[in-house]
This record gives sequence, C-alpha cells and structure tokens, in this order.
Amino acid sequence: MYVCNCNGIRERDVRQAIAAGASRPAEIFRSQACQPQCAKCVCEMRQMIDESREALRYAAE
Repeated sequence: MYVCNCNGIRERDVRQAIAAGASRPAEIFRSQACQPQCAKCVCEMRQMIDESREALRYAAE
C-alpha cells in the first residue's frame, strides 16, 4: 500500500526506514532520496513512527 503517492513510497519502505532509525518524516523522505510534495502523507508517517515506538515500549516491559 502506498503511503506517499507523490513519491511512490510504500508502507514497507516507511517501516524499513523506521526500523533503520528514522524518527521523523523528514528522515523517511531522506532515506528514499526524495522530498515531501503535498505532505498529505506526513500525518500517516508520524502515526507509524508513534506505533513503532509504542510497540518497542511494550516489548521492553
């Protein structure tokens, strides 16, 4: 599924960037060698980052 239609960034690309240490949407765009266009995807990227942090927090307990 596409998260960013403008740049063709898929959900798996975002998850890989987060797993590699991306903690902000800008870092996800950088990992894909692109820049935000319309920025509609930024909220979804932030949500995915938050979900990842939450999962790590529960795993650490």
